[in-house]
Amino acid sequence: MKAPAIPHQYIDRRSRRVVTERLVADPLIRSLYSRARESAPLVFRAAISNRMSGLLGYLNYDGPLASVARQRAGRIRAMGIDPSECLEPPEALDTVRKLFERKIRYWRCRPMHDAVDRIVSPADARMIVGSLHGHSPLFLKEKFFSFFELIGTDKQQWIDAFHGGDFAIFRLTPDKYHYNHTPVSGRVLDFYEIHGHCHSCNPGAVVTEVTPFSKNRRVVTVIDTDIPGGSGVGLVAMIEIVAMMIGEIVQCYSVRAYDGPMAIRSGLFLERGRPKSLYRPGSSVDVVIFQRQRVTFSADILANMARRDVSSRFTHGFYTPLVETDVRVRSEIGRRAVRSKPDARDIAEA
Repeated sequence: MKAPAIPHQYIDRRSRRVVTERLVADPLIRSLYSRARESAPLVFRAAISNRMSGLLGYLNYDGPLASVARQRAGRIRAMGIDPSECLEPPEALDTVRKLFERKIRYWRCRPMHDAVDRIVSPADARMIVGSLHGHSPLFLKEKFFSFFELIGTDKQQWIDAFHGGDFAIFRLTPDKYHYNHTPVSGRVLDFYEIHGHCHSCNPGAVVTEVTPFSKNRRVVTVIDTDIPGGSGVGLVAMIEIVAMMIGEIVQCYSVRAYDGPMAIRSGLFLERGRPKSLYRPGSSVDVVIFQRQRVTFSADILANMARRDVSSRFTHGFYTPLVETDVRVRSEIGRRAVRSKPDARDIAEA
């Protein structure tokens, strides 16, 4: 007899409630990452390919069955969308893709702390934090990604810069607002794409597949925040990762609202909290990596992650408390760490 699925729960930051997540296509994903991965590897590889991901995305978001004109109001309610947040009226959001790619009045409905040293969430997402440093209480040894693969094995400069640093993982579900915003202010030092697969970001799939985030196609943006007008938290790597049914990551940085979108390039100054990119379509993941001892994560996020009274597939799969917090884009998730003195790595780099 097949064992029942373990519920996956998270903490809603605003209400502090424990919420049981309704995982999209969960039985199919569990079957794919258990039986198919072992007994039908060719089928499994086809399922996580970019071509299959694009096809699934088309069928779900653009195909003839994707129209929501007749069920628009019900679909909006089911996705938990607040129509008053959207730039466009509800009648204009007449397909699943348009709902997925909706723009919101983020300057009103997603307020942001004025202090530039505050790090903000890049997305409406469920997040956890961790560390690459073995002596940190947040140390998570390659449970979600291989650090070298994630950054790029040929990017020794950034591997050295972020060695032993801290990170935050943001999991975007299909119902979420899917524009990514800049978590910090600073100048772009490097921007590149790494090719890969389209693994699911379903928590059960993440636990089953070894370091899936560093195997998926992704875009890496390295930002220097230690400049005038910057957030002052050192180098920051923002990594946008595709997942199943994601067609592409569109870079569309805007200084004001969504006006005059620009491609990301080296030398461009990014202001914190501005739209940076758009996922098309599906679920996806952001990973933000900080240099060691440059950021202090928010206390409530740390406390939520350590709770043992919440059913999390990450906790069950990795045998350590790992409970996600549902956060909103541009909300504070950390701040510049106060450093009493430079460590050995700082002295060596100087």
